[in-house]
Amino acid sequence: MKKINLRSTSDPSGSIPIHFQTMGTFDDRKTYPPTASDDDDDVSPIEEVRLTVTNTDDPTLPVWTFRMWFLGLISCGLLSFINQFFSYRTEPLVITQITVIVATLPIGHFMAAVLPETKFRVPGFGTKSFSLNPGPFNMKEHVLISIFANAGSAFGNGSAYAVGIVTIIKAFYHRKISFLAGWLLIITTQVLGYGWAGLLRKYVVEPAHMWWPGTLVQVSLFRALHEKDDQRMTRAKFFLIALICSFSWYLVPGYFFSTLSSISWVCWAFSGSVKAQQLGSGMRGLGLGAITLDWSVAASFLFSPLVSPFFAIVNVLLGYALIIYVVMPLSYWGVDLYGARRFPIFSSHLFTAEGQKYNISAIVNDKFQIDMMKYEEQGRIHISTFFALTYGFGFATIASTLTHVGFFYGREIYDRYRASYKEKEDIHTRLMKRYNDIPNWWFHVLLLVTIIISLLLCTLLNDQVQMPWWGLIFASAIAFIFTLPISIITATTNQTPGLNIITEYIMGVILPGRPIANVCFKVYGYMSMTQAISFLSDFKLGHYMKIPPRSMFLVQFIGTIFAGTINLAVAIWLLDSVENICQDELLPANSPWTCPGDRVFFDASVIWGLVGPKRIFGSLGNYNSMNWFFLGGALGPIIIWLFYKAFPKQTWLPLVNLPVILGATGAMPPATPLNYNAWIIIGIIFNYFVFRYRKKWWQRYNYVLSAALDAGVAFMTVLLYFCLSFEEKGLSWWGTDGEHCPLASCPTAKGIAVHGCPVN
Repeated sequence: MKKINLRSTSDPSGSIPIHFQTMGTFDDRKTYPPTASDDDDDVSPIEEVRLTVTNTDDPTLPVWTFRMWFLGLISCGLLSFINQFFSYRTEPLVITQITVIVATLPIGHFMAAVLPETKFRVPGFGTKSFSLNPGPFNMKEHVLISIFANAGSAFGNGSAYAVGIVTIIKAFYHRKISFLAGWLLIITTQVLGYGWAGLLRKYVVEPAHMWWPGTLVQVSLFRALHEKDDQRMTRAKFFLIALICSFSWYLVPGYFFSTLSSISWVCWAFSGSVKAQQLGSGMRGLGLGAITLDWSVAASFLFSPLVSPFFAIVNVLLGYALIIYVVMPLSYWGVDLYGARRFPIFSSHLFTAEGQKYNISAIVNDKFQIDMMKYEEQGRIHISTFFALTYGFGFATIASTLTHVGFFYGREIYDRYRASYKEKEDIHTRLMKRYNDIPNWWFHVLLLVTIIISLLLCTLLNDQVQMPWWGLIFASAIAFIFTLPISIITATTNQTPGLNIITEYIMGVILPGRPIANVCFKVYGYMSMTQAISFLSDFKLGHYMKIPPRSMFLVQFIGTIFAGTINLAVAIWLLDSVENICQDELLPANSPWTCPGDRVFFDASVIWGLVGPKRIFGSLGNYNSMNWFFLGGALGPIIIWLFYKAFPKQTWLPLVNLPVILGATGAMPPATPLNYNAWIIIGIIFNYFVFRYRKKWWQRYNYVLSAALDAGVAFMTVLLYFCLSFEEKGLSWWGTDGEHCPLASCPTAKGIAVHGCPVN
């Protein structure tokens, strides 16, 4: 029988010495930990956890070190700068914590080899001492560095979501917002959810049945990187070689031959055909046959295809093929749904009934609200059929997620939730008892202070954010109510339903005509819940890796404040320095500063806030039939579940994940078919063929390769900007003229005349 080791791996007695080295005086390790018996049933009840997470801990390992702070803050700062910088580009690249996990490993070992081991004492702190080099670079330091990095990437979102509000105010509505108002908005929306998330830890972090499948990938990576590496090609050497290759190659598609970023050979073959270019364009069409030789295109929007599991790629492929190559052709060329041919086949812009771009500025009055007289003059807002369908499938995805999880995982969630109350503490929870827990008053104070500051923002600076004080309370209540059930869903099924569409829909009905109030309500309601779940997920990672809770909390909190501040500073710098940023029609040809994500964010503020859902998706709008997608999405998983119950031997039926299929194109727009083509092809190659036939190579180098490709592209892009683009030095020839599909964005309806397009 396997015995569980509750003793320190470096201290046979199992006790923790009273004197230990830390940086400064921060101490969250108990001198006398509770004891536990070595019972056979101490192992985790979840098999995946038993196979992945070690049952031992060394509480003497230093975590509050100079190396952790230096590399953590540098990583957080670099990621927040680079991700915000990239977010305005046509092909945004999100550098995630995986890159930092791989890149900081050799740096940490190097610092451990060269930093002095001299101990320092700080006057006034008694016998406490610290050293710049307390010993070998260890896994716990590495985990905390990755938590810093995760804050720098806004927990995988790239940058703080609320920065989009600052962007649309300055770049699209051409109004002003002060740095103070923007900073308070970003910080409060990022931190608000931490308050109640901390109070929910005992329900969704400590119980063994709340196992958070997504964290096991990181646990596996940390253990793989820190185990002894005696191979001829070490991971560090492979990372360096791949980074140099990625860095060097991106000079070609990033500067000399940018057409390689979007190779649409169908457009080249049929240069005079609108329909052919609509089919073949990877950026403005359906992307039939479109490919790329640019890693940033493959990793944009959907993140790196190398770290996405194969079953997820297959589900996305099914949904993508169904929507793009079945639903869209039928809707556009078949039934001409919503007058589809009057507009481009693929666009997130807003249009008039005659197919011209809608002049949003003309319907916004001095009070930053809708001018109904001007709106009546210009007519109803129309959107491309694809854009309308993305909202419809978004409605269906929300509804299907709830019913899918309820019918396929409901009993499992309920049983595990009940078990979390009845079960005795597992090995990991007992090991964590060695460390001082976070007092609840920390979270109470954080929640109270954040709400007070948010209320001051909504009252004293209401002219800039528009949201009434009751809107803040309402949004916070929605986020708080949904955090626990959605965290349970995430912790047991690895699916996280979003609240973005629901929150903007609710506020649009309650308070139409105020675009900034709508997006503020959405961010407070949606983002605070998302941040809360990210906070809890990181805490579960710390739980598995035996990181002191107080260290986790402070690193998350400080990293979030630091990253949000840099996000805002970079955003304001670019918005003020890049002429006509985000304005497609005013930018030079093939300018990278098109802000695709912010364009969609702006259009959403117009649809849900300025005009309001009643005039778009309600009885006064053109797209009210989209609301039936809620019902269809809710019923779909039930039908599949009934088929599974009727035919239990058909084991493939539970693998049909309708929320993933319906939400496959959820990133479109701003993502394009070109992004999906590249992501799917690369993902299948590495996560099916390489994983199946070269598993040892995949296990050692797959994540390392992903990190190196991301880092190489990021460094070269920033270098190109400061050395060439910033100085307005560029090339102009056929190879830098984009994908050569100028007719892809043309309408095909008779009588619709658009500049640069043939009249039908």
